[in-house]
Amino acid sequence: MPLARRLTLGDAVAIGLGSMIGAGVFAVWAPAMGVAGSGILIALAIAAVVAFCNATSSAQLAAVHPVAGGTYAYARAEIGPWWGFIAGWSFVIGKIASCAAMAMTFAAYAAPEGWQIPVAVVAVAALATVNCFGVTRTALLTRILVACSLLGLAVTVAVGFGSASAAAPPPLPDASAYGVLQGAGLLFFAFAGYARIATMGEEVVDPARTIPRAIILALGGAVVVYALVGLAVILVLGADAASSTAPLADLLVAAGWPALAPLIRVAAAAASLGALLALLTGIGRTTLAMARESDVPRFLAKVDERHQVPQRAEIVIAAIVIVIVLVADLRDAIGFSSFGVLLYYLIANAAAFRQTGAARRYPRVLQVVGALGCLVLVNSLPVIASLVGTAVVVLGVGYRMLRLHLAGRRLGS
Repeated sequence: MPLARRLTLGDAVAIGLGSMIGAGVFAVWAPAMGVAGSGILIALAIAAVVAFCNATSSAQLAAVHPVAGGTYAYARAEIGPWWGFIAGWSFVIGKIASCAAMAMTFAAYAAPEGWQIPVAVVAVAALATVNCFGVTRTALLTRILVACSLLGLAVTVAVGFGSASAAAPPPLPDASAYGVLQGAGLLFFAFAGYARIATMGEEVVDPARTIPRAIILALGGAVVVYALVGLAVILVLGADAASSTAPLADLLVAAGWPALAPLIRVAAAAASLGALLALLTGIGRTTLAMARESDVPRFLAKVDERHQVPQRAEIVIAAIVIVIVLVADLRDAIGFSSFGVLLYYLIANAAAFRQTGAARRYPRVLQVVGALGCLVLVNSLPVIASLVGTAVVVLGVGYRMLRLHLAGRRLGS
């Protein structure tokens, strides 16, 4: 059964913004400034350029292939089933790690000491339940969470720019080329949410027109928000941001507005929930597409007749995320997730590069720049993240090889 087309342009933009303006904007500045130093804005620009190139590839592909699954479906059509599988597998494993990180970030802001893990588990279960009752409910809740996040960020930026004339903060350390690239890799992780729009291509009204517009609008809005917030952090905290666990809350305290710090906690919690909700939704659609092709168990290809969502996939993914929250140390989750996401977009650029004729909306140079950017940023990630990511991708490839071998034997017998 196909999914219902219910999402408007506004819904799609909200889902994209909810994915990008998530926990990253509240937490990414400390690690990014710690490695990029005074080159943090250069790192932001690099991440934005790579994200823009990747976004145009996703938009071009989604306009021609308006089905669930994102680059998994696009690469299957444009390059071949194996490339599609690697893209889909990379997306699923990377974003499942992101889901766990978002849930734990939400709990860190919203739960008292000692209650973070139970609250994170409840958050995953609650949002998975929302997803199971229909995509329009998902879009409505995402709009509410994005509005809360933007309100908190607007207050922070206003306070930051308003106090810029106060005593100068300690300057950021000098930048190195490698440090700037590391910072760009971390910031790219925060930008990567526009893929969620493409993965829901089977549920968007007039996808050939809506999806490209929604991707560019959502990414443009996120770049503006990140640039303003980054400037405010630099102006008020300077080098102190690199050692802060909650830089935006510390910004308000340093600017003389400590009473507003709870507002940022609420906004950060809302943003984390918005990102988690959109992530769960996107992973469910990619899993559905892979299950339809037997690249994961076909049991997950079932679409609920009443609510017209892939409930089985949503429930299984939520269960896996809950297990990770309960047992895993997620300090390296961002690096591992970035590995999967960058590999996913590398294949998206390759698939878009092959398109010709009326399907081509953007010049091929954007796909070349996007692919090269993905390769450079992958090589800037911590070694352990790359090794673990490679091992999990190889495991997925081995599973598919075994499935194809067994299917061939059954046909031959």
